[in-house]
Amino acid sequence: MIKKLENFFKGKRVLILGLGREGRSTLDILRNIDCTIGIADKNLTPTTELMQYELYLGENYLDCLDKFDIIMKSPGIALLDKISDEVKTRITSQTDLLLRFRKNTLIGITGTKGKSTTSSLTCHILKECGKNAVLIGNIGVPPLERMGEFEEDTIIVCEMSCHQLEYVQASPDIAVLLNVFEEHLDHYVDFNAYKNAKENIYHYMNEKGTLIIGSDCVHDSFGCDVVTASLDCGDADIFVTKDMLSINGIEIPLSGISTKLIGHHNFYNIGIAMCIALTLGCDKDEALKAVASFNGLPHRLENVGTFGGVQYINDSISTCPSTAIAAVKSFDKVDTIIIGGMDRGIDYTELVKFLNDSDIENVILLPDSGYRIYPELDGGKRSIYKAESLIDAVRHAKNVTKVRCLLSPAAASYGFYKNFEERGEHFKKLVSE
Repeated sequence: MIKKLENFFKGKRVLILGLGREGRSTLDILRNIDCTIGIADKNLTPTTELMQYELYLGENYLDCLDKFDIIMKSPGIALLDKISDEVKTRITSQTDLLLRFRKNTLIGITGTKGKSTTSSLTCHILKECGKNAVLIGNIGVPPLERMGEFEEDTIIVCEMSCHQLEYVQASPDIAVLLNVFEEHLDHYVDFNAYKNAKENIYHYMNEKGTLIIGSDCVHDSFGCDVVTASLDCGDADIFVTKDMLSINGIEIPLSGISTKLIGHHNFYNIGIAMCIALTLGCDKDEALKAVASFNGLPHRLENVGTFGGVQYINDSISTCPSTAIAAVKSFDKVDTIIIGGMDRGIDYTELVKFLNDSDIENVILLPDSGYRIYPELDGGKRSIYKAESLIDAVRHAKNVTKVRCLLSPAAASYGFYKNFEERGEHFKKLVSE
């Protein structure tokens, strides 16, 4: 794979578009290849180390795109409709090159929600079943950063975001599309553009590939083996009922699945991870043992602890209405919910209706999206509080909550925090204080 990358870049003018974590990883690769390197970043402060490269910084950083043969786009850069179709043909990324040049079996997992948990659980099961598996991608490891560690039998599990998939020209051996909800609309001209980026994960598959796809996402004809999945539809190949998980005809009672993951919806993720493991030859009972030992990920229905008789749950990963609804449904009682964050124009009709019909006693709203839905909430049977900040929200929650307080913002953290992890850590700190 390294040789293929060298041949791809050799003698070319290569632009790194965005010098975040993945951009710096790309720079480390290109330093060892005979090519001309440029860096374009709106917010980058140049350092002595970077002065040896062609730098395009500030508001007009995109004006240089015509000067380069290859544009290595980092996930955080939103191009919207600012560039021509001709320029788009020269855009690639670490994810695209991994898909095109790897020899190893590659599992790609995407979806608006659940992709981190499903990717991590899949890799955990494979390892526990004796497979040589590695987890990379949107989980925090740039796709090409660990390519020197890949052995011949390494199975690559790659979490793929919409940003990483937007310009790919190849697909994984096993592709997973969990779901698609309104999300990241600040990065796309409309919802269809966002959805199309997600669907790129399977657009280049052939008859040798396997696509595991949420039933709600099926609207195309596919040139590969297709496995449908659903949380509640018995017609799917993978489905969950009140007391049973079915995977391609294999029925497993939920009472026989030991898991630390909270919420009925996580049996959907477990079913898909189990399906991947079984497809790759893992033993069912060994895979179930691996599910039991998986600890889950921070900021995803994370139990912060019980303080003053009240349990606090950190679900900072929740950035859209459907995840907040699923979070509430994961518990028998939530008397306080904290909602709100960056307002990206997402439709909150479904969430508002759910809250109005629920028995949640305290709804605490954060700016900006929380303030937007304030007039639509029914305050007749509950307390609705507009908090100035997360500090104010937790202070108020401590005064009014009797059983369980849930942070499930249904909104992005940007503009208030660096990311959802920082928001979640702040919540945990405030609660423990």
